[in-house]
Amino acid sequence: MKEYASLYALAEKFGFKMGACFSPWQLKDEKYLSFMKQHFNSLTCTNETKAYSLLDQKASQEAADGMPRMNYRLADAMIGWARDNGIGVRGHVLVWDAFMSEWYFHEGYDSQKPFASREVMQQRTRFYIDQVICHFEENFPGTIYCWDVVNEAIGDHPDEWDGSDARHIRTIRGGVDNLFKTHMGNDYVEFSFLCAKDTVDKLGVDIKLIYNDYNMYYPWKRDAAIELVKSINHYAKDKQGAFRKLCDGIGMQGYIGGYGKQQGCMDEKDIPDIEKAIRMYAAPGLEVHITEMAVRNYENAPDVMAKHADFYGKLFRMFRSVNTENEKLLTCVAVWGVQDRPDIQGYGYRMNGPFCGLIDENYHLKASFDAVHQAMSE
Repeated sequence: MKEYASLYALAEKFGFKMGACFSPWQLKDEKYLSFMKQHFNSLTCTNETKAYSLLDQKASQEAADGMPRMNYRLADAMIGWARDNGIGVRGHVLVWDAFMSEWYFHEGYDSQKPFASREVMQQRTRFYIDQVICHFEENFPGTIYCWDVVNEAIGDHPDEWDGSDARHIRTIRGGVDNLFKTHMGNDYVEFSFLCAKDTVDKLGVDIKLIYNDYNMYYPWKRDAAIELVKSINHYAKDKQGAFRKLCDGIGMQGYIGGYGKQQGCMDEKDIPDIEKAIRMYAAPGLEVHITEMAVRNYENAPDVMAKHADFYGKLFRMFRSVNTENEKLLTCVAVWGVQDRPDIQGYGYRMNGPFCGLIDENYHLKASFDAVHQAMSE
């Protein structure tokens, strides 16, 4: 059997982490965990460190101080496993409008009551961000090395943002109000970063604060993200009057190819666009993370699988090229579509494609894994 060096050890030579994702049910999947331990030095919980997973409505309603309460049981098990195996974690995510528990925005945490005021929502969110960052740092010191502070705040279409807003902050998603913007204010992204930065500074720890979004290599999204980070980093001043750098970096989710269909997948013209975006984000001194990467593929025919492997190899050669001996632009590449899942339907099918993995459904290494390994071994 061929011996493989660890992917993360190969990536370390070029100055970036090799990441993957995991979910609670995979804590019982020894084959998957073995693959994680061998090849990755960064992990992301798929959903369990998101607010809608952590928030506890009943406990929040019973809290004497009126502040939100969280249940960390699943998240602690996952972060604990990563710590015990010497793997760093990307915290994902503190503030995200999608799937957010609506009761969080109401008086008494009760959807039947009126919406809470802006001031109350800012207090709740500051408390939430502080408590979550502190909980994981105090219980698993040094394990979480960065947090996606805000996720997917930039709209997709002009009717989803105010035309005068260069940041393109979404007012709606799928026809539903962005409750953070509506009830916390137009500056909810900047405010969230300020809260996170205050907590990190209070703790005296080196936890990077990241803005994360999808389609970040498309020019219209890229340019809005650049404007957003400018706004974040010109939002608050220190005691000397200088602007505080609240946002340390950009997370490019890295879903590549057609959404739910083979057309558009593995288009090599995407690779220089991704490289250009990396360079533009890094130019003002930001870290760049590829946070949720899936090279989408919906077919398992031999010629298509060969094309998938070829694309993966070229993609990782590009990642190598942006991290030179004198300049490291890329901090982490986190693969979201790690394993083929021909059984998946619906959202997961559209997001990743059933044959996007580096390993197949039976945990066998694919040609795509070989291509990545070879690209970083040359």
